[in-house]
Amino acid sequence: MQAVRDRFAHVDACPFEGKRIFFENAGGALTLKSVVETTATYAAIPDNQGRANGASRALVAAIDRAKADMMRFLNAPGGTIFVGESGTEVLFRMIRDACLGAAPGGVVLGSSVEHPASRSAARRWAEVSGRDYVQVRHDDAAGLVTADAYAAAVTPEVRVATILHTSPVTGMANDVPAIAAAIRAVAPEALIVVDGIQHACHGRIDLTAADVDGYAISPYKLFSRHGYGLGWASARLTALDHDSLDNGPEGNWELGTRDTGAYATLSDVVAHFDWLGGQVSDATDPRARIEAAGAAIHAHETALTQAMLFGTGNLAGLVDLPGVTVIGGAENPAREGLVSFSSARVPAPDIVEALNGRGIRTHTRKADHYSGNILQPLGLDGAVRVSLAHYNTLDEVRDLLSALREIL
Repeated sequence: MQAVRDRFAHVDACPFEGKRIFFENAGGALTLKSVVETTATYAAIPDNQGRANGASRALVAAIDRAKADMMRFLNAPGGTIFVGESGTEVLFRMIRDACLGAAPGGVVLGSSVEHPASRSAARRWAEVSGRDYVQVRHDDAAGLVTADAYAAAVTPEVRVATILHTSPVTGMANDVPAIAAAIRAVAPEALIVVDGIQHACHGRIDLTAADVDGYAISPYKLFSRHGYGLGWASARLTALDHDSLDNGPEGNWELGTRDTGAYATLSDVVAHFDWLGGQVSDATDPRARIEAAGAAIHAHETALTQAMLFGTGNLAGLVDLPGVTVIGGAENPAREGLVSFSSARVPAPDIVEALNGRGIRTHTRKADHYSGNILQPLGLDGAVRVSLAHYNTLDEVRDLLSALREIL
């Protein structure tokens, strides 16, 4: 654990407020030190890509290496890796191109559990392309949407579908391969775009098994940095018309010169998963090490959330604190490193403020345009989100539980 923590910047102290525990990973994970170094290195290079000199060729090689690394991380079956303004912008572009390029007529299918990044894009471009938008209801109590719920709603008229991999409010992962299979069983030609922004930091992405057409990630939630988003688009989605320069390279998603350093930091992220997989397994194949890292991350985060929910040692867990409601239920195997809860005694913003005063960083989710789809059906106007990553420790969970016992 110390070796893991040593790889991240500001792991136990805020550069502005001093010593703290970081449980706000869903809002943006900690940054790998290697990412900071790589960013500085490439920020100092004046050369552009596509020039006839050694520096330019080195930049292109770094981008090509990063794309290959991300294809391995995603276990992608071909297709194209590209970067854009943000994960949200990448989702909008892929959903827009799917809606404008799909066969005429039909509907766009999504679900009520989705983040507005995909819901808003699907609603807008369904309307622009003259299609109805159909929303599958998620299970309010479980905080997720099932393949069965999609199967009950899908029809042969579905042209475009969206799926949320993991909810940033409930922390529950949806079964993307099963949902995609349910869609394809009835609408095999549908273009399927996945919001993987909350899920990516937990690993365990397999686009070959998922059989989808688009996947979006926000790298600042994947141990990299702000300022760009990452997308993977299938060959089928890439072949559709989209914004590009006249007579430019075929299949190019990017407009203008992208930051080589942004791409290069993705190689740092994949290298971290590779390193971690080598620490927790004897795997020699790079993809196998990435899979081993994802399994270890899931096991560690599950142990921490179980301690948070049910207690550890003589410390009571959330389920035993008076007036506490756990979003999605305490016994939920779909949980990925995140617990959201409300208190009948203390408003969520007051809990977050009190935790901040004790050096524990969490976040308030309000029943607004970001989280109202989850909280309003539960009759809640807010919740406290505690989000973990694989560098968090059991001692940090103990400090959280001790603080919550005083606050609640």
